[in-house]
Amino acid sequence: MTLNNHSESGKLGAIAATVTTGILPAIKLKQEMDLIPHVRAMYEGGARAIEITVTTPGVFKLFEAIAGEFRDSLYLAAGTVLDAATARTAILAGARIIVSPAVVPEVIATANRYGVACYSGAFTATECLTAMQAGADMVKIFPASLGGPRYMTNLRMVYPNVKLIPSGGIGLDTAAEYIRCGAAAISGARQFFDPSLAASNGLGSVTEQIARYIKAVADAKAEDFDLP
Repeated sequence: MTLNNHSESGKLGAIAATVTTGILPAIKLKQEMDLIPHVRAMYEGGARAIEITVTTPGVFKLFEAIAGEFRDSLYLAAGTVLDAATARTAILAGARIIVSPAVVPEVIATANRYGVACYSGAFTATECLTAMQAGADMVKIFPASLGGPRYMTNLRMVYPNVKLIPSGGIGLDTAAEYIRCGAAAISGARQFFDPSLAASNGLGSVTEQIARYIKAVADAKAEDFDLP
């Protein structure tokens, strides 16, 4: 693969998929597991951008398998990327979004070099500005529960054009409020990916959970409201 192999339209497509569905479900595991059925279940529920952390065992082979199956219908995000080398490896394996838990300029630069979307982690106003200036496409606020929904409003008042993705501690009962307060999408792991629950209730429960969140976010976005 050569530099800039992904088109600008591909990057814009990844951002649009995240904003349109309003969710970026994350998967992270400490042990190796066949995650493709879970990815399929999430896709069937309406997810079009799905994050899998690079700390997951065997993750790059998994990226290749998922990219081979879904191709342009799903934007695969590599999560918890901390350095340029990992970002490059993930992109070559099929990731089309790079997600970091903090502002890491070399990660953002690598994503931009290869023409894929980059969602940089941040929390404070200074970190958000640093991420934006470095070229991040969206800013993932973590831990979102620390500031709460109205913290998104505070950030949007300073940076009206920033696309925020709060993550951490967001439930079905609070997802809509984060959107009303200025978030472009929501993210998280536990509320979207619970292997024990899927084992007991079937993968259909994963599909249903994804669909519930997408509806909650869509309903909130359909409301006529101004930022608080």
